[in-house]
Amino acid sequence: MDHPRALLADDEPHLLDYLQTQLATAWPQLRIVGKAGNGIEALRLIDELAPDVVFLDIQMPGLNGLTLAGRLTADGKAPHIVFVTAHHEYAVDAFDHAALDYLLKPTTPERLAKTVAKLKLALHAPAPAVAPDALRALLQQLAAPVPAAPVAAPLQWIRAAHGDETRLIAIDEVIYFQSNDKYTSVFLQDGECLIRTPLSKLREQLDEARFWQIHRSVIVAAKSVAGTHTDFRGRLVVKLKERREQLTVSRNYAEQFKQM
Repeated sequence: MDHPRALLADDEPHLLDYLQTQLATAWPQLRIVGKAGNGIEALRLIDELAPDVVFLDIQMPGLNGLTLAGRLTADGKAPHIVFVTAHHEYAVDAFDHAALDYLLKPTTPERLAKTVAKLKLALHAPAPAVAPDALRALLQQLAAPVPAAPVAAPLQWIRAAHGDETRLIAIDEVIYFQSNDKYTSVFLQDGECLIRTPLSKLREQLDEARFWQIHRSVIVAAKSVAGTHTDFRGRLVVKLKERREQLTVSRNYAEQFKQM
């Protein structure tokens, strides 16, 4: 199949565009025939466009990816499915729904290249069923923590999704981190990037002298703090040197600012 057809489904438009850009590089012959922002729209477009491959987000409004995959595979005529999600705990369920592969977001070029290779093989000759033991082994690999060094050095670099590219960011460039629904936002002087590392895990890798947690969802670089003041509600607020927004300090973390 010289020019296979693909459909992309994700409820986050910027990640949908990011995946499309990555695929254009990894597989130039692949034709993106449609993009969907929710499960119901994806089901309609798959029925209408009959793609050979579907890159499917698991957590979507209306109809989640696992339910959608179950409907597609019920009649035995499903396209090849690749799940793309932020949560590794869905891996076994993904393969139970006949997924050919499973990607964690934001997708790296190296990992996507392996998925493309699998898809090319599968499009020429259907792959054998994946054994349950192999699925469990995959989940263990995805979930396994990286062995800690005897004395872990503070984090120096971050690889983050920024628009249609992956950036390597020096930790000194970071102004603050903020946890959101699925990702951690990394705020820089010139914009915002996304990483998959939870804020709680990120805190363990940061130098406490250089990065202060001021809220359960915010860690700020000490060098970027211009000062503090109390707002009309009596909340302590941090003013930043490089950005206009101000950050609220929760009561649990206000103690470190008493000397300022």
